[in-house]
Amino acid sequence: MKLCSARPLVQLLYPKLRIAMSTLATGTFQNSLPLNYRGGSRVQPIDSVGEEKAYEPSTGRVITTFTNSGEKEVNEAIQSAKAAFKIWSQKSGMERGRVLLETARIIRERSEALATMETINNGKSIFEARVDIEISWQTLEYYAGLAGSMAGQHVQLSGGSFGYTRREPLGVCVGIGAWNYPFQIACWKAGPALACGNAMVYKPSPFTPITVVLLAEIFKEAGGPPGLFNVVQGGATTGEFLCKHPDVAKISFTGSVPTGSKIMDMAARGIKPVTLELGGKSPLIIFSDSDLENAVNGAMMANFLTQGQVCCNGTRVFVQRDILEKFTEAVVKKVNKIKIGDPLLEGTRMGPLINRPQLEKVFGFIKGAKEQGAKILTGGDPYIPQDPKLKGGFFMYPCVLGNCADDMTCVKEEIFGPVMSILPFDTEEEVLQRANNSNYGLAGGVFSRDLQRAHRVVAALQAGMCFINNYNVSPVELPFGGYKMSGFGRENGQVAIEYYSQLKTVCVEMGNVESVF
Repeated sequence: MKLCSARPLVQLLYPKLRIAMSTLATGTFQNSLPLNYRGGSRVQPIDSVGEEKAYEPSTGRVITTFTNSGEKEVNEAIQSAKAAFKIWSQKSGMERGRVLLETARIIRERSEALATMETINNGKSIFEARVDIEISWQTLEYYAGLAGSMAGQHVQLSGGSFGYTRREPLGVCVGIGAWNYPFQIACWKAGPALACGNAMVYKPSPFTPITVVLLAEIFKEAGGPPGLFNVVQGGATTGEFLCKHPDVAKISFTGSVPTGSKIMDMAARGIKPVTLELGGKSPLIIFSDSDLENAVNGAMMANFLTQGQVCCNGTRVFVQRDILEKFTEAVVKKVNKIKIGDPLLEGTRMGPLINRPQLEKVFGFIKGAKEQGAKILTGGDPYIPQDPKLKGGFFMYPCVLGNCADDMTCVKEEIFGPVMSILPFDTEEEVLQRANNSNYGLAGGVFSRDLQRAHRVVAALQAGMCFINNYNVSPVELPFGGYKMSGFGRENGQVAIEYYSQLKTVCVEMGNVESVF
């Protein structure tokens, strides 16, 4: 198998970047640079609240140790963003769009190296990481186009008077990202925020601190004012400092339901708007008239991207009973062919999970499923790579569970790993009731040749992102977000502009004021 390009990092990522390695390859990367970014340069935090280690999931090696940003550092980052906001918000939409376009161009130019760094720190296959980087620059390109089109409304009133609305930026927005799509999620939040004229302070997951700093450098290189996109590193305490800061105008969070609930509570105390993209336990419904090959491929896409660590995965796979056996046999056959291993090898389609605790958590779910009566049809065991350098990695065989019931823990709770649960059903009415019987409502999918039925079913699904005859495609043009405990607000699409701006109404009197006093 061909290993992905090992050209010098210095040439591919950033001309001024100095790092203690000459190539990007599994088992060789070690970060020695500061991972906070403030005022246009990398900095060490001026105060801290503990220390974190980030790992290379493929090898289990520590690739960087960094300090969690303290309250003073968070304040410095926010003040820097406030200063940038004063400059950025006064630019026209066209001017902001040009900076976003240039950022997109640079990301596209360096996409191979950025994808490689994402793979090293996250563990997903280089094949998938390239797609993530492509979606990232497309997101910025899309919002560059929308930046110049932001406008209000003119309303004619009686007597020649009139009113109009202005769509204005919010100020300093906080983005808090997840570890499964570190670079892409940062672009999903920064794109609409910056297009609207806001500045952003971003906190990546402490598991994946590397690539978001590269994005911050690219924004600066593309012409953004210093402080436009600052990065603070840290865990929950650093996040609290961000959410409680009085100068923060909005918070956008991607992550778990419990953390989202805490962020919502902190934001409520300051009456700050929030966008929450939280967990899911999404249904994928396979009707007997489906194209079987497409349905199987859709189920694979719904369960095993990024080692199953995807919030909108369709992990509850409901299969109409008369095709259950054929479908299950085809899925198991495909799952057994997934190439596991070094994620930087071109042929690999599944890398390691993010870390040891997550791996053990997934194994715990599988063990519990077996105890509750589910049948392990394939996988679910540790995968031991032959390559010596991967022996400490967090690998497992992807798992398919049969004989599942709706009340099993593996069916009710989000596993966040490569585990598919297959459940039989008989009628449309029955499967809709079961599919909606969840506290989550992030996504859902339907496979059927009967498009009338497909549209009817997705209309009845209590989910924010639905798919017909496909799954886990996320065009930037389409809004993304959930129902119920999967959160609220939307990312992507034109509607995201509304979540990063506010509307001012102006009433203009053209005659005399008539007082009732």
